[in-house]
Amino acid sequence: MANPPPAATGLRSTMSATHATLVLALCYAVYAILLNSVGTVILQSITSFHVEKLTASTLEAFKDLTIAITSFTLAAQVPRMGLKLTMLLSLAIAGAGCVLAAVAQQFWAMRALFFCIGLGFGLMKVAVYAAIGQFTGSASGHARMLGIVESLFMVAVVASAWIFAAFIDPARPAGLDWLHVYWWLAGACGLVMLVVLSADFPRIAAVSGAAAASFAGMLALLAHRAIQIFTLGVFLYVFIEQGLGTWLPSINHLVLKLDEAMAVQAASAFALAIAAGRMVAGLVVERMGWRALLLTCLGVMAIILAVVPVIASQSHAISRWADLPFAAYLLPAIGFFMAPLYPTLNSVALNAVPKERQAGLIGLIVVFSALGGTAGSRMVAQLFSAMPDARVLYSLLLPIGLIALVVVALGRRVEG
Repeated sequence: MANPPPAATGLRSTMSATHATLVLALCYAVYAILLNSVGTVILQSITSFHVEKLTASTLEAFKDLTIAITSFTLAAQVPRMGLKLTMLLSLAIAGAGCVLAAVAQQFWAMRALFFCIGLGFGLMKVAVYAAIGQFTGSASGHARMLGIVESLFMVAVVASAWIFAAFIDPARPAGLDWLHVYWWLAGACGLVMLVVLSADFPRIAAVSGAAAASFAGMLALLAHRAIQIFTLGVFLYVFIEQGLGTWLPSINHLVLKLDEAMAVQAASAFALAIAAGRMVAGLVVERMGWRALLLTCLGVMAIILAVVPVIASQSHAISRWADLPFAAYLLPAIGFFMAPLYPTLNSVALNAVPKERQAGLIGLIVVFSALGGTAGSRMVAQLFSAMPDARVLYSLLLPIGLIALVVVALGRRVEG
């Protein structure tokens, strides 16, 4: 993501940091629910709209590529628009997409919805990062406020699966009743818009040529071998996370034979595991060292992906939690070991470049994250269409091995 604009000049906000944190967290929570519904919507699109897996996987591209393009091209416009107007516009775009999905009830509308979600979140994330910079005066304060907002984002990610599952009728899984959830989500966008209207955000100064400078910084950084290695690691991590996370509801339903609602609910354990893993990693990374921690986590991830296809054969449909197979517990647990990879790699890379060059590096993270997420979802969709069983998970072993090489190579470059 492009760095937040520099500190403001001019009118300062009278809103407290606590009030600002609540407003920003609510904005993020709405997007957490929408962004992380893509796996559920892919499953339901296959069932309700009778589209092929490969076609359904395009929803990921409509979301991720739009986020990357919006974040980079429109970041410099946020100071001109103002924080409040940017947030209101972002929520209005997402709300309009929700209404369209609920009214049209067609697959093309789902593509339009995720385009709106990507466009809106690209604006919202830039605005949120800029706002946090205005309400905090130190690095520790910035980290604390951002940590609270991101933590509530993860809570909403978990809630997303259960919200959508509540609208899926187990007796009529191919019905369109699940689309009624979008009326409620459109209403949530409207309510948060009212909260934003009541907020008092400061004006921030526009910086002439910010977009061009960010782009030039990105290109200059790519000339360094350490940054090339790092961006490969970012691409591969998101490739795995989105390839697995997006298709987890479908794997739960089509391979492990959980009914649609249970398949979506069980997938929420993946987000819970990631949240828990990041908390634990913060406690052990200094003792183990970041390279040892990441290599250990990658090893466990490979073991899980190798074991699950062996134990995943399921011959009968499951509609009770008591009958849940062990594979349905083991597979999302991979998120616990996946969790430290992304933030640790980002931290190592950001600390290795001067502060004035971090804007370009953050831009590279956004771009390669978007490309990795789209590629991962697309590849799993292609393989899952040709091989509709748990063996599709073996395809993720290669990128895990490549990330291990990235960790070793990056460690040598950064630490010598």
